[in-house]
Amino acid sequence: MADNTFGAPDSDSNEIPFYAAEGGLHFECARCSFCCGHSPGFVYLSKRDLDALRNFCGMSVKAFVEKYCRWADYYYGTRVLALQEKKNYDCILWENGCSAYQARPVQCSTYPFWAWMIKDRETWEECARECPGMNKGRLWPLEEIEANRKAYVENTPLHKEEVEALIAQEELDAKED
Repeated sequence: MADNTFGAPDSDSNEIPFYAAEGGLHFECARCSFCCGHSPGFVYLSKRDLDALRNFCGMSVKAFVEKYCRWADYYYGTRVLALQEKKNYDCILWENGCSAYQARPVQCSTYPFWAWMIKDRETWEECARECPGMNKGRLWPLEEIEANRKAYVENTPLHKEEVEALIAQEELDAKED
């Protein structure tokens, strides 16, 4: 269930979330990997994500992008950085678990508290039909859910031009050393 709407404008509504009255939402990862593959989608990468992953792998921006990334069509005809998928649609970093768990992207670490997934009870329940960890396990309080939602919404993916500039700067810095 990779995200196809990451970065979409968040609601400016002052409505109290449906889960506030219930004290939060239940979620505990069942380690089924459904959110890490099985169907086409995108794991978009922000500057924070790219830096965390490439540092974790001990790679330059250019090397990491060439080995693990692809360009995804985005809003208004732009292209952004995303992780590659394997032929079976699993994330390129999935190997019986996330091979970069400690440095995983914000999109991954905030699941299932993505803004569009928690917008209303109906959407939450629809998503829960595909995720065995939703509505089970620990109760996440409103504050933690909202912190994850906010992190998700504010985690802007890198556009192609931004990545090209990072690579150019990295190459320039290497020449100066």
